[in-house]
Amino acid sequence: MSTATPQKFEFQAEIKQLLDIVIHSLYTEKEIFVRELVSNASDAIEKLRHLQLTEKDIADDKLELEINLTTDDKAKTLTIQDAGIGMTRAELIENLGTIAHSGSKAFLKALSESGQKNANLIGQFGVGFYSVFMVAKSVKVYSRSWRTGEPANVWSSDGSGSYEIEEVQDQTRGSKIVIELKDDCGDYAQEWKIKEILERYSAFVTFPINLNGKRINTVQALWLRSKNEIKEEEYTEFYKFQAHAHDDPRSRLHFSADAPLQINALLFVPKDNVEKLGMSRLEASVALYCRKVLIDAKPKDLLPEWLRFLKGVVDSEDLPLNISRETMQDRALIEKLNKVITKRFLKFLEEEATNRADAYNEFYAEFGIFLKEGAALDYTHKDSLTKLLRYESSLTEKGKTTSLTDYVSRMQSEQKEIYYLIGANRATIESGPYLEGFKARNLEVLFCYEPVDEYVMNNVREFDGKKLTAADHGDVKLSDLPKAEGALSESEIKDLSEWIKTSLGERISEVKASDRLVDSPALATNSDKFMSPHMRRMMKAMNKDGADAPVKVSLEINPRHAVIKRLAETRTSSPEKAQLVAEQILDNALISAGLLEDSTAMVKRLYKLLESV
Repeated sequence: MSTATPQKFEFQAEIKQLLDIVIHSLYTEKEIFVRELVSNASDAIEKLRHLQLTEKDIADDKLELEINLTTDDKAKTLTIQDAGIGMTRAELIENLGTIAHSGSKAFLKALSESGQKNANLIGQFGVGFYSVFMVAKSVKVYSRSWRTGEPANVWSSDGSGSYEIEEVQDQTRGSKIVIELKDDCGDYAQEWKIKEILERYSAFVTFPINLNGKRINTVQALWLRSKNEIKEEEYTEFYKFQAHAHDDPRSRLHFSADAPLQINALLFVPKDNVEKLGMSRLEASVALYCRKVLIDAKPKDLLPEWLRFLKGVVDSEDLPLNISRETMQDRALIEKLNKVITKRFLKFLEEEATNRADAYNEFYAEFGIFLKEGAALDYTHKDSLTKLLRYESSLTEKGKTTSLTDYVSRMQSEQKEIYYLIGANRATIESGPYLEGFKARNLEVLFCYEPVDEYVMNNVREFDGKKLTAADHGDVKLSDLPKAEGALSESEIKDLSEWIKTSLGERISEVKASDRLVDSPALATNSDKFMSPHMRRMMKAMNKDGADAPVKVSLEINPRHAVIKRLAETRTSSPEKAQLVAEQILDNALISAGLLEDSTAMVKRLYKLLESV
């Protein structure tokens, strides 16, 4: 009940300008006003709680420190009430009607300097209250200061250019905002709508939030608590809530940092990689908070793209946010956050790989593809990521992997390169001809089974000063082995090589004796340094230009093998049959290299050869 005549005031010119911008062009989502008003209510209660430590005489000191929201869909109103610090009459004028404390003057100055209505300018100006006028026909703010003896007042306005203040009775300490909604904003008087908004943006506000008498924020902001006081089941419950998950997390990282930014983070690795299961590409899912208020549920630049599998929360008080808390103003700060969090997670993975190798290998089996993506594309973290890569090798048991660091530690003293082979599986690589020379010299070769591995190796290029080299590349040079008895002579090899080159014509670029073959008669190496067999297949699948160009290979023959020695004899005694054998040797080598794209001619030739048996 009013005890005095309402006093009318005109908004200062700057406030009128601000209201026009807020209402018509600043916010992208009208629902943001709920988050802003709840955040302001939480700030008011926090100030009151600090006052209680120093002041003895506080009005209504027994009030519960909570925020209450009430919807009335018939009257089309929404009420938000807090038991916070409250405002005197003078403070209502200062905070809501002038530029003294609202921060609007600084905002408008920056706005005028930019020459445009740019929401990204509005960093730390704190004028979120005015967002209510996007949805309100009228707004009444009932407020009573914490100071005993101060009367309560109501501030009211329709946002058009003026406001009124009058003294009222029966108002407890704190502020109560009664919003009469515009006709097209009636949804905000519906309980389900407000509940949805509160659960999305204000789920971790420190103080209880009640909607029509029911508690909304029941999950704690675990990331701000000490790790020592959090139970395992609490972490699991939080993960399921935050990630909308049904399974338990695979692992977690909970850490705090004070420099270069104040950060509290709680990150989870899910149990499964859903991208591997054929699901669509994951979106960023580490939510960004500022003092427990959600800023962005899926910020794209908070973490590098290859960490998109992570779930969790990052909270930083250092963020300068725009008026709607929707867009980060300072790109440099986001980049610092990205750098700190990424570095810390990489350290976490390194510790896992060292101290819990089995658990790390299980993680890598699911999420290694993301680390490979990072190693290939993220130059900043390439070295750290490359250390985390794991591959089977010619010296490991089936199913066991090794790191590049361990590979280097086992390298022979004269070895300058790290060798790898790409194939569908271990059996395919071990049965092919390319491994023979390396095994004979006890040189370790990494086994790569995923299509992306070639791209990774080509982009990483080297590790610990050692070049990464495909073992099936034509330029690979291996040390000489002792000459085996019964091999063709140098002159016989030269004559046979020239004959094979003439017989096979343009299908091959050269023929030479191989220093890497032991048990196989021949192998083919791709003459195109820029298009490997695997790359060719990928480009063909994507219908890329150049994928259908004729394949030219180098053919390496084993002068110790019975098939090659017999071919040297047959080329003079039965030239026609020798021609068929030479062509079949090439096709067999192409099959091993993954370069034979049409086997029709080969099948016909095999039948012709069988006729001569």
